[in-house]
Amino acid sequence: MTLFFGHTASRNTAIVLTGFISVALGGFFDQPTAHAKDAPAVPREPRTIDLAICLDTSGSMSGLIEAAKQKLWAIVNDLALVEPTPRLRVALLTYGNNDHDPENGWVRVDSPLTDDLDQISKKLFALTTNGGTEYVGRVLQFSGQLDWHPSDDAFKLVVVAGNESADQDQEVPFRQMCKTLIGRGVMINSIYCGPAADSIAPGWREVARLADGQFASIDQNHGTIVVETPFDEQLATLSTALNATYLPIGARGASGLANQSAQDKNAESLNSAAAATRALTKAQGLYHCSWDLVDACRAGEIKLEEVSIADLPEPMRDMTLAQRKSYIDDQAGKRTTIQKQIAELTAKRQSFVQAEMKKKAVDDSKGFDSVIRRAVRQQAEAKGFEFNDG
Repeated sequence: MTLFFGHTASRNTAIVLTGFISVALGGFFDQPTAHAKDAPAVPREPRTIDLAICLDTSGSMSGLIEAAKQKLWAIVNDLALVEPTPRLRVALLTYGNNDHDPENGWVRVDSPLTDDLDQISKKLFALTTNGGTEYVGRVLQFSGQLDWHPSDDAFKLVVVAGNESADQDQEVPFRQMCKTLIGRGVMINSIYCGPAADSIAPGWREVARLADGQFASIDQNHGTIVVETPFDEQLATLSTALNATYLPIGARGASGLANQSAQDKNAESLNSAAAATRALTKAQGLYHCSWDLVDACRAGEIKLEEVSIADLPEPMRDMTLAQRKSYIDDQAGKRTTIQKQIAELTAKRQSFVQAEMKKKAVDDSKGFDSVIRRAVRQQAEAKGFEFNDG
């Protein structure tokens, strides 16, 4: 067992960011509507959670990026507490980087809203810092141009983090963009990476206030806590075994399968705890791969009989349609078995982590991220979101 405590301001930033996001998000469904007695039940579409993460990648923010990589899967796992399972789409935008286009205000949309979580991980691990000029108004403007879900029932949230004045952008004032976004039903949670008493912190508070969001600042004396456990290696092994149950569709599927493995390795490159939390993500309903025959058939995104032979995995090409369906069912069964093993092992891991933190007198209940979690949960529950904490 290893405990890691990061103490840089930028790493603290990422911890609060994680706590801030993870419980802020949830999903809920409409109550069932009445049907005529003779009408068949219509499957309900899951509600959508749209999350845009806007990170300052100027030269002083490398710790923020590193901790965002560490905590991505923990964020998703918190979302998995929502019942019934929602549809999650995540976008990643970066700003304040001299490598970005100055005509865009040094803002870049690294990924549009997508349910491909491996793609978000890939983009996170590719981030670098450099420079720069941090235009909060401009990154909010670009976030407003994303393909947000049109329904009022969708939960739409921007999280923007940075360590300079929110009021630098004179061409696109943040106040204007906050009003525009909340007018479209998109809330903004702001995180100022510095002491709450700083003279520029009130501007970050205003970002959140104008868009019905929550504000957080960073407690620079409270670091990242990562606990490695005896269960991590087995969880990583199960995560790899899970990959063998995915059946790639054509060239896009081959690319997706390769990236799935690459993101496993990226998580492992951080530490065993990151790999373990990613394993749990892959065992839950928010992890969906549209390039995979199992997931695509389950979701009704494709019809197996319409998939060309050339786009099928090689073992399936000489099979009859009935054999192909049976093969997919077999892979789905294997996947379910492995996912159950991951869930059971994760429960043991979580108990171990709690015990070790207690033994080492590590109390995160008073940490800044825990305070934000409580505040944001109140915000979410006030909107009717329900979390299964059992």
